[in-house]
Amino acid sequence: MLAKKTNGIPAYKRIQEEIRSDIDAGQLRAGHVVPSERELARVHDVSLMTARHALASLEREGLVERRRGVGTFVAAPKIHFNKLMSYTEQMGSRGLTPISKVLFTKVIDNEEEATARLALPPRSRIFKLERLRHAAGGEPFALETCYLSAEQFSGLQSAPLQKESLFSTLQRDYHVELSYSDEEVDATAADPRTAELLGLPKRAPLLRIRQVIYSTKGVVILYVLGLYRSDRHNLVIRRYR
Repeated sequence: MLAKKTNGIPAYKRIQEEIRSDIDAGQLRAGHVVPSERELARVHDVSLMTARHALASLEREGLVERRRGVGTFVAAPKIHFNKLMSYTEQMGSRGLTPISKVLFTKVIDNEEEATARLALPPRSRIFKLERLRHAAGGEPFALETCYLSAEQFSGLQSAPLQKESLFSTLQRDYHVELSYSDEEVDATAADPRTAELLGLPKRAPLLRIRQVIYSTKGVVILYVLGLYRSDRHNLVIRRYR
């Protein structure tokens, strides 16, 4: 038997949830020391094996990292781009609460690149949404700008996008099912505004991803320009010969 149960919940899961909650609340931040296996076993009145299992599972999720002979530390949050997921889904898959700050929402007609990527005629009215993404504890790690057809998605500007997933809003309110994206990935340097928003030095390296996202009907729905802290993101690529 690996763990005691309280209310049907295995002890190792209770330990994990406590650590996740501390990270989510900012009580444990990236680089902070996580209680040792021995300390967790003592506090939770479980075996050393149960405490070890709890930390091993958190390590596989990427929430903590164990350094041999030193201890266990909260890992810097990383987003894995191996599946088309919203930020809300990404954070939820790690048991963390998504935190976003809406910086800009407006209908515009003067951004030619975004209009072209949405396959719309020049000077078409498009909805622009800029959000600053935060990790648990409040650390900003991504600046994302989304563009959509203002005609097709009338009323989107009044949606509570500070709290809700854009993907979910499109599905629920506009009956749009997203299917796949074509993406361009490259490196860039942070301009003064982006550097300030992300808490980085000017000209710090960033991962830039341009996404054109399609519906299940093969129609372009969304163009996303994302600027990501290169030390907080991991691009997973499968190659075939």
